[in-house]
This record gives sequence, structure tokens and C-alpha cells, in this order.
Amino acid sequence: MARLNDGAPGRRLKLGVLISGRGSNLQALLDAATVPDFPAAVALVLSNKADAAGLERARAAGIPALALPHKDYADKPAHEQAMTRALEDAGVELVCLAGFMRLLSPWFVDHWRDRLINIHPSLLPAFPGIDTHQRALDAGVRFHGCTVHYVRSEVDSGPIVAQAAVPVAPDDTAESLAARVLAAEHQIYPLAVRLIAQGQVTVEGDRARMSGPLVQPATALNPAG
Repeated sequence: MARLNDGAPGRRLKLGVLISGRGSNLQALLDAATVPDFPAAVALVLSNKADAAGLERARAAGIPALALPHKDYADKPAHEQAMTRALEDAGVELVCLAGFMRLLSPWFVDHWRDRLINIHPSLLPAFPGIDTHQRALDAGVRFHGCTVHYVRSEVDSGPIVAQAAVPVAPDDTAESLAARVLAAEHQIYPLAVRLIAQGQVTVEGDRARMSGPLVQPATALNPAG
């Protein structure tokens, strides 16, 4: 049984955010951290690409931002060890993947076990991997969405912390559906971090269990009828 934080009043969990691109989910976390009662703060942003636009988002917010291009390292272990040193030097307690486009090794995943989360653009376990929006449309699902989960070595697996569902419209394209899901991602990622930082999430085996007051959504129907 693992709980990352005891939810002590006034304590802010230190986040490390890993990105490879524009960092829109990073921005959602940065924005959330400006709220006085948000129980977490971004301590470091890391990217495997020197030209990742998200690095400038971090710097504009006064957050340390570091590029560690994977091509500068002899192999994946060397790169991941460098990332881990940087994260630990910054005092990071929870690593948040936010569009980090590199598969992580079992060593990295195990080192940060139950301290490493990801956001995936589907309602896992449905549609792991890539091209989730087109695959959802091809399958004819009525709801699509996103999932925040703890990371395990198997791609897009691990205990689920939070999910957000969006309706699929009859005239949706992969692009229009992706935009709707992205807006949901920007809401659900800060919520999941808040729950973890408040000590409301406990990992038990393959499940993340919740405690404390939780708002349960009303039943959603599509079509509404």
C-alpha cells in the first residue's frame, strides 16, 4: 500500500513535469499552482528536446526548465539517469508526464514507482497507444475521453487516478474530438494532482483507491434522449 502524501495542511507537493513539445498540460498545472490552496507546485520542467515550446512556458512562469536531449547521451540508461539526478536534485516528489514522447525503461518506471503519473487521451483500458481519437471514431463509441494513471512498464497501464469523458458527436473528426478531449485533459490533470497531493489516493496493487470527500458526477447519456 502506497500513499505519496499525508495531505498535511500548507504542504505543497513538488512536481517534476516531463515534456517533449508545446506543454499545454504543463500550462494547466502551472495555472493550477497559482491558486493559493492548490497543494502542489512545479519544481522543475524537463524536456528531451531543446526546442520544446513548453520550456518557454515554464521559464515565463519563473520555473526552472532544463533540456536534456536524449541524443546527447550514449544510451537510454544514461539519459534516464541524468533525468533522475536532475529531478532528485530539485526535490521532486511526483513526476508528471505531459506529452513526453519517449518510452521509459523499466528501471526508470520502477525507480519512480507510485511517484510517476501520465495523462493518456482515451478512457483506459480502451485505446492504449497512439491515434486514439480516430480509433475511437472507427469503433463507434459514444463517449471518449482521457485518463490520469500511475505508470507501469506496460504502455498505458497502471492504477487509474481520474478520468474525464466527453461525448462523441455524429459529425466529429479526429481533430474536433481531440480538441474536446484536450480541454478535458486540462481539467482532469490538475484534479488528479490535487487528489494525490492531498493524500486522498492510495495505491493498492493494481488499483488506486480514493478517500475523503469526492464529488461524483451525475449519469451521462449519449444520445441524451
